[in-house]
Order: sequence, then structure tokens, then C-alpha cells
Amino acid sequence: MRLLGWFVSLSLVILAIWLGFGGEWEERFSLAGSVEWLESNGDWGWIAGVSLLIGDVVLPVPGTVVMSALGWLYGPLFGGLAASLGSVLAGLVAYGLCRTMGEKMARRLLGDLDYEKGRLLFTNGGGWMVAISRALPILPEAVACTAGLLRMPFGRFFVSLLCGSIPIGFLFAWIGSGGREAPAWALAFSLLVPAFLWALARLVMKKVGSES
Repeated sequence: MRLLGWFVSLSLVILAIWLGFGGEWEERFSLAGSVEWLESNGDWGWIAGVSLLIGDVVLPVPGTVVMSALGWLYGPLFGGLAASLGSVLAGLVAYGLCRTMGEKMARRLLGDLDYEKGRLLFTNGGGWMVAISRALPILPEAVACTAGLLRMPFGRFFVSLLCGSIPIGFLFAWIGSGGREAPAWALAFSLLVPAFLWALARLVMKKVGSES
């Protein structure tokens, strides 16, 4: 129960930040606003976009809108690379911040029983949660933080983070490059592709592990 309480509490904190500042930020970083802000940074606009996506760990940044703005300015290829990089770095920051709390603090927060159950969950099935969560609001930060707190193996976390971040980054950059809003199928695509990539990556890792 403590693990569930941690996850819900963390999600509520993130949601509270969105409710407190999200309206202002969403207005400021609409697609047009994001494009204008990135253009104001000149040649470093793509770095500013990556920084915004990293800031999504603690700030109410509309990540998919920023990804679309990167696609609008830099096209689906380079814009997709920048969007994917920002999403990956955001996940690594969230994971790293909570992992630095250490196992002792994690056990104190969750209790020994919930810590062991949570660690087993994220070791065996956490890859699905990490990959799919990259397409959703609020959940990416909460899942990555929880993965770090429970000391999910870094290699497994990183692979699942890539499986989720890369298709999402390129998808929304492609959408932005055409100046279109995300259609309904894009959401389904952004959920199914990370799940498929993680399943494929898991099979590859198992095969490599059995041959080593």
C-alpha cells in the first residue's frame, strides 16, 4: 500500500503543479508560442527545446507541443532527434534524482515489504510501464521517478526509455512538421509502438543473456 501511496502522491504533486501553473504555461507554450520561443533562441533553438523537455520533470511543460514545435522548425528528422533526446534526458533526470535517494531512504518511505514487491515489479515488468508512459501526461515523470526509487536495473530502464521516447519524439515532430494537430490514431500509435519495441527489445536481451 505504501508503494501505491507513493505513486499516487507523486502523481498528485505533478498534477497540482499543472493545475497551479499549467494554464499559463499551456497558453505560453501553445504550438505557435513554442515555435516563437524556440525561434527567439536563434541557432540554439533546438537546445532550448531539449531543455524545455527536460524541465518537464518539474515544470508544467506541454511536452508533445514542444516536440511538435521542434518538428515545425527543424523538420521530422532533426526535430524528431531533438524531441527524442529531450524525452530521454528528462527520463534519465527523473530516474537519477530518485535513485540518488538510496535504498535506505526508499525502504524507509515504502517499507521493506512494499520496496521488495515494487523492485520485483519494476525489474520484471517495469519496462512496459516506462515505455508506454512516455506518451501520456503526468505518468512519465511519476513512473521514471518510481523506477529510480526502486532501483530498477539501469540497462533495462534505459532500453525501455528509448523504446518509448524515440517513437514519441519522431511522431510528434512529424505531426508538427505538417502543421497539424495530433489525430486520434496518433495516440494509439504512440502507445502501441513503444509496447512493441519494448517487447522486441526484451526478446533480444533474453537471447543475448542466454547466449552469454
